[in-house]
Amino acid sequence: MKTKYLLIAALAFSVMPMAAQETYQDAKLIGNDLNGTARYVGMGGAMEALGADISTTSTNPGGIGLFRSSQISLSGGLVAQTGEDTNISGNGINAKINGDKTNASFDQIGLVWVNRTSGKSFLNLGFNYHKSRNFDQILTATGALKNASQNKLSSMKYPMANEGMWNGVDASYEKILAGKNQDGTTFMNYYDATAYAFGQYQKGYIGEYDFTVSGNIKDRWYLGLTFGQHDVHYRSNSYYTENLAQVPGATVQPVSAESWEDLKITGTGFDVKAGVIFRPVEESPFRIGLYVNTPVFYDLKMTGYNDITMTDAQNSFDQGNSATYDYKVYTPWKFGLSLGHTVGSSLAFGATYEYSDYGTIDNRINDGGYYDAWYGTYYEESSSDGDMNDHTEATLKGVHTLKLGMEYKPIQSLSFRLGYNFVSAVFNEDGFRDGSIASPGTAYATSTDYTNWKSTNRFTLGVGYQIKKFSVDLAYQYSQTDGEFFPFMSYYAQNASESNVAEVSHVSFKRNQLLLTLGYRF
Repeated sequence: MKTKYLLIAALAFSVMPMAAQETYQDAKLIGNDLNGTARYVGMGGAMEALGADISTTSTNPGGIGLFRSSQISLSGGLVAQTGEDTNISGNGINAKINGDKTNASFDQIGLVWVNRTSGKSFLNLGFNYHKSRNFDQILTATGALKNASQNKLSSMKYPMANEGMWNGVDASYEKILAGKNQDGTTFMNYYDATAYAFGQYQKGYIGEYDFTVSGNIKDRWYLGLTFGQHDVHYRSNSYYTENLAQVPGATVQPVSAESWEDLKITGTGFDVKAGVIFRPVEESPFRIGLYVNTPVFYDLKMTGYNDITMTDAQNSFDQGNSATYDYKVYTPWKFGLSLGHTVGSSLAFGATYEYSDYGTIDNRINDGGYYDAWYGTYYEESSSDGDMNDHTEATLKGVHTLKLGMEYKPIQSLSFRLGYNFVSAVFNEDGFRDGSIASPGTAYATSTDYTNWKSTNRFTLGVGYQIKKFSVDLAYQYSQTDGEFFPFMSYYAQNASESNVAEVSHVSFKRNQLLLTLGYRF
């Protein structure tokens, strides 16, 4: 009976159309890069109280109310990763992945139309596109394994397969390693490994389209509202390999296990941002900004494929699985407080603090829908995935973002900028990608790896020059995020030989960005 059930589960994996996502994949879609105009980036993004920059449409739209002339801007540049190699070498394993460490990037285009409604009152309209997330990244890792392997984890989960804890990796290993005892009962063999190597190339982006209306009251209050549309394009190709341990007394010795994954996530989402900037003292240029961003309500589709090959001294065994499903993810609320001050026309200072509780991400299962014949509209319904949401709450943390920036103008047409941007760690240190959760997000997984990324530090420099109505701005940004990579979740047993524990690999993501913005005021 169990054998029949496992076969049904494996077949259902490739044909079911609906499911929910899981914590570590969701986290890739939540955070935002520091990106926009070169002026905004050069000041570390700390312009939510200073305003008068179109990039504030995506955080505090009240900043659009400070424009006093219409403007169009266009931004793009180069993004380069350093400290990483497409060659994977370590622990007796050598492999190579394909990927580009330097990529051109189109980052922003926007327009602010200024409309004077009375003497000192304005009603400004804005549209801005910017790349809120650039997924381009190469990640490699190696580590030692002792009494552990990816296929051993699948073997340990084999008795729990009828409880919804079986994924695409498990299903592929099952087809290679499952067998029957003489009494007809089923079992799943496994092989320990001595070392692993991992390589991944991610690419794609999230494009954000913001439509803003903003105005002012007596040049002391600046109010704004933005409707945002988000467009997700994510793709990754991963390769994982293990050197298998020798089996005492075996006539044919195992050699290696290799796994390939091709993952694609696409979809759209929307959110609303509201913000205000006010000057508490009428005679002072000091100002305070407050803003709130609703969750992004994502409607997504994921297509995943994995292929696993196990090799011994004489043969090679290959199996694969695929999954395509639709799901929803609702991101956390975001709250911000900012301060800004200018000294004459030569100095400007900005500081921003943001908070967002990533543990409140809502993973949702599509439950189908119904067609309203009267209105000719199809309504899709969804519900929260309680088990995965519990895991998300335990794994992800409240995230704090600090932005600091300054601008100095030695002459009116020339500007120098300096900024710093800090984002606290998203993951708890003991977080892990739990492949034993009875959730569709587990069942549709085509890989087992995960990385607990730590805090992000960004340092920025910028320069700008204005010629009559034209402006040219250049910014440089260096960012670094360190993390701990694991090829699969660890399992601990009283008997050490029955445990399955992967060695951590320390990784680092270092990125350089050169950004150019061309602007025109009219």
